[in-house]
Amino acid sequence: MPQRRSHVSPSAAQTELAAALAGLREAADAPVGFPPAVLAEAERATPPLPSLDLRDLSFATLDPAGSRDLDQAFQLERTASGYTVRYAIADVPAFVVPGGAVDAEARRRGQTLYAADGRIPLHPPVLSEDRASLLAGLDRPALVWTFLLDPTGAVTEFRLERALIRSRAQLDYVGTQQSLERGEDGPASLLPEIGALRIEQERLRGGASLNLPDEEVVRAPDGTYAIERRSPLPVEEWNAQLSLMTGMAAASLMLDAGIGILRTMPEPDAEAFETFRHQTEALGRPWTTGTYGEYLRELDRRDPITLPVLEAAASLFRGAGYRVFDGAPPKDAVQAAIAAPYAHATAPLRRLVDRWTLTICLAVSNGEPVPEWVRGSLDELPTLMQESGQRASRLNAATINTVEAALLTPLVGTTIDATVIELRGERASIQIAEPAVTATAPVPPGAKPGEAVRLRVVRADIGAGEVEFAL
Repeated sequence: MPQRRSHVSPSAAQTELAAALAGLREAADAPVGFPPAVLAEAERATPPLPSLDLRDLSFATLDPAGSRDLDQAFQLERTASGYTVRYAIADVPAFVVPGGAVDAEARRRGQTLYAADGRIPLHPPVLSEDRASLLAGLDRPALVWTFLLDPTGAVTEFRLERALIRSRAQLDYVGTQQSLERGEDGPASLLPEIGALRIEQERLRGGASLNLPDEEVVRAPDGTYAIERRSPLPVEEWNAQLSLMTGMAAASLMLDAGIGILRTMPEPDAEAFETFRHQTEALGRPWTTGTYGEYLRELDRRDPITLPVLEAAASLFRGAGYRVFDGAPPKDAVQAAIAAPYAHATAPLRRLVDRWTLTICLAVSNGEPVPEWVRGSLDELPTLMQESGQRASRLNAATINTVEAALLTPLVGTTIDATVIELRGERASIQIAEPAVTATAPVPPGAKPGEAVRLRVVRADIGAGEVEFAL
C-alpha cells in the first residue's frame, strides 16, 4: 500500500487534540519520568570493556529515520561456502545491575511505550539513547551473534560472544531501500540476497508472515498530527529475517540448556483454518493449495482485496505468549507463525524480557551457570510482559482513535467514500482513503469486503476518541 498521510490542520480541533493526547499519556498507567535514584545509577553505570575487539568490522544499524535507541547492528559477508552474518545486540545486561534501581524501574515498565507526543522509555535516555545504544562512530559493548549460512541461507553454525564494536553507519529504511534499488554498494548490499534466502527458509519451515499495513500517529515539524499508513518496505522484511534468525538461535540455546523463556503461539485449529478458507472464497481470492503462509506470500499487494484478506488472516495469528521453563523443556515450545521455537532476544533497550534471554544465552555459550537472579525472577516475566503489552495496546488504540476523531471533525455532516474491509454483522470495519481513517460503521445489506460505500459523518468526539457514521 502506498504511503498516505492525513494531517489535522492547526485549528481549535488541533488544540483540543493536543490536550487529549497529553491526557492519554498521563492516563497510560506508566511512569513518564525516572526517579532520581534510577537516573543516578544509570549515570554511574560503567561496564568493563570486553576482551574481544571487533571494531575493525564494518557494522551498521538499520532503523526508522531519527532513531536513537539502536538495539541491533549487522555485518554481512559472502564466503566460499555461503555467508557470514554478524548481528550485534546492545549489551544492556552489562549496564543494568540485577536488583538495582534501574532493574526495578525497568520491571515496573516492561517495555518502551510510544505515544503521539513522545516515548515513555524502558530505560533512562542516558542508557537507551546514548551509552548503551549502538550509535555510529562510537565504541560500544555488544553481544555479537555470528551465523554461518550455507548457499541456501540455512544456518550451519552460530555462536554468541561479548565484544567491543563500532558501528560505521546509521541507516534508515527509506534511504536504504532507495540505495539498494539504485544498485549502490554499501553495508546493506547483501541484505536483499540473504533476506530472500531466509524468507525461502521460512517457507520451507511452513512459517507465515502477516505484514499488515502499519498505522502510526506521527507529528509533523509544524506541530500538527497525522496518521501514516503504509506497508513494510522490502528492506524491513529482509532486516526482520535477521532478527527472526537470532530469536530462533536463542531459543535453541535455551532449550538445550533446559532453562529460558520462549515466545510461543499455538497453531490455529481446524475450525480457524476452515473459517479463513470460507472468508477467502467470499472475497474472491480462495485459498486452495499450499500452506496459509505460502498463500499469504503470494497475495498481490496492489490488489484492493488483499487488505481484507490480511485482516481476515489476523485471526490465525492469535494466542501469542511467553513460556518459562527451568528443567524439562515445554511441550508447546513452537511459535506457530515462525514454525520453530523462538525467543525475544534482539531489543533489550526497548523490551524487558530480552535482557533475561541474552543473559541466559551468554552464560550457556560460555559454559557458565545461569545467574541466580535470572532463575529467581523467570516466573514473574510473563505477567510483567503481558501487563506492559496491554498498556501499549491500550495507549496505541486510544491514540489512533483520538487522532482519527480529530481528522474527521471538519467533515461532520458531510458524505465520504469508504471501502469495506471486514464484515461484523450489520456493521463493518471500513477504511477511508482521505483522511486516512479505519473505523467501524453500518453498511448496506449485501455489502461485501472490498466494495465501496458512501457514509455520512454524524459525530466526531476528540476527547472520547469516538466517531459515528450513518448510511
